[in-house]
Amino acid sequence: MSLINSGLDSAIAIAERRAGKFGAEFFTGRPQAMIERALMALRSSTWIIVASGFVEPVFYLMAFGLGLGKMIGNVAGIVDGSGNPVSYAAYIAPALLATSAMNGAIYDSTWNVFFKMHFGKLYQGILSTSMGTLDVALGEIGWALLRGLSYAIGFTGVITLIGGITGDHMIRSWWGVLAIFAAVLIAFGFASFGMAITSYLKSFQQMNWINFFLLPMFLFSGTFYPLSVYPEWVQSVIQALPLWQAIQLVRGLTLGNIDLALLGHALYFVVMIVGGLLFTTRRLRKLFLR
Repeated sequence: MSLINSGLDSAIAIAERRAGKFGAEFFTGRPQAMIERALMALRSSTWIIVASGFVEPVFYLMAFGLGLGKMIGNVAGIVDGSGNPVSYAAYIAPALLATSAMNGAIYDSTWNVFFKMHFGKLYQGILSTSMGTLDVALGEIGWALLRGLSYAIGFTGVITLIGGITGDHMIRSWWGVLAIFAAVLIAFGFASFGMAITSYLKSFQQMNWINFFLLPMFLFSGTFYPLSVYPEWVQSVIQALPLWQAIQLVRGLTLGNIDLALLGHALYFVVMIVGGLLFTTRRLRKLFLR
């Protein structure tokens, strides 16, 4: 009983501190509670799912970058910031890093959120406490960011190690360190947008449309070959896709090709983040706080 009373006292104190403040109905300043819950779930049951998201891009790199890459050699027309030709492994490695950040964020903010929303009924219970919809959105997205960050650090370590062993360095510039932070930005954008979309989906059949969209985006967004192989009108369509923006951002940093275009790619994800948070907050409020 003492724990329950302590929890009630804490919830009341939080509500009283936020009362009358701007956005009090949406935010209580406790999104970390969602992250704490996710960490407990990770220790008990979800660690295999999280680990699989890291292994997948490593397998792609080994199969395509190191295997097929030996037959391809350097990628025609692609150079790093020093004007040196770029090997196939160095070309696809940043694309796989961006894709890994996207996948970790998307699966956490779509399937994970879908189950909690429609089967676990988790959000209904959380929003009956002092926590608000923005707490839930930021907490879930924050967990997706931690997952994206762990993938980025792990994958960067792997390609650095492989580059040291093979002599084919896949990070060609000190700017490549920023690729880790770029991966977090990418994860933030996909997570906030993914959660917003998931709030409108009501069945597993509808959820399958997410995979239907992700797979071709992964294959055709310049992951494995340059966009120059496509007709110009197809290139324009692909350049509007978020994964292409992500790959160009990370690839520019790892190869040391620094220009103003990288800022444009980063701003693309800032817009995704803001739009996703706004839609998610309003949608959760409409669903659970009528």
